[in-house]
Amino acid sequence: MQNLWFKISAFLVIISALFAKPAYAQADNATLATADSLFLNQHYTEALPVYEQILKERQLYSPQMLLKMAYIKEGLRDYTGAMYYLHLFYTKEPSRSVLRKMEELAQTHRLQGYEYNDLQFFKTQLSKHYMRILELMLLAAVVTATVMFFSWRKGHQFTNLFKVGFTLYLLFILYYINFLDLGDAGIIRNNHVAIMSAPSAGGSWLATATEGHKVPIRGEQDIWYEIEWKGQKAYIRKSNVLELP
Repeated sequence: MQNLWFKISAFLVIISALFAKPAYAQADNATLATADSLFLNQHYTEALPVYEQILKERQLYSPQMLLKMAYIKEGLRDYTGAMYYLHLFYTKEPSRSVLRKMEELAQTHRLQGYEYNDLQFFKTQLSKHYMRILELMLLAAVVTATVMFFSWRKGHQFTNLFKVGFTLYLLFILYYINFLDLGDAGIIRNNHVAIMSAPSAGGSWLATATEGHKVPIRGEQDIWYEIEWKGQKAYIRKSNVLELP
């Protein structure tokens, strides 16, 4: 029995090493401190490029930094940028207060697509913890399979119910990895954007949209995104959409 658990423990150590996240260098504290100092002194237009540099080059950010960037963008009347950074904050720290802020901003400036419900809140929570949930499910599957293998070698027979249940569990993991769709969305980044009925300039014109509207992305075709616009299928050029992560 001790030998069995030793083998299982060794296997878990290997699996943990495989799933361990690489260590990333922290953002340059001096650069971040400079941006924060500029922000505190109300030099917002000077602070913003420094924050954007940290975000773009290092792909690192804190919730506080995103809120500051959203605040600056809102002050500059760049509602696409404000909504984008609020969305980044929300995916990192889901909270209903941020949802209310986005809804308030959308209502004030008549922007569409920011109506939220409990299902969307649940999807955001699931998206935030997607990898951790996957790691735990895979770990449970590996441990179960390992115990099953050594038990089988000792002559243990498993019931059909157990076999079916474990098979369904593995199929669910495959579905979770390959087919689980939490929905993609983007924010229109330009004014006077044509919403078309087909992915070509020869399609029928449906509407002209302004920046800041959030649209669900259903697919893509060449230089076009397939979106949903006021309940119907439509198309928009990719260059006019800032895709949300």
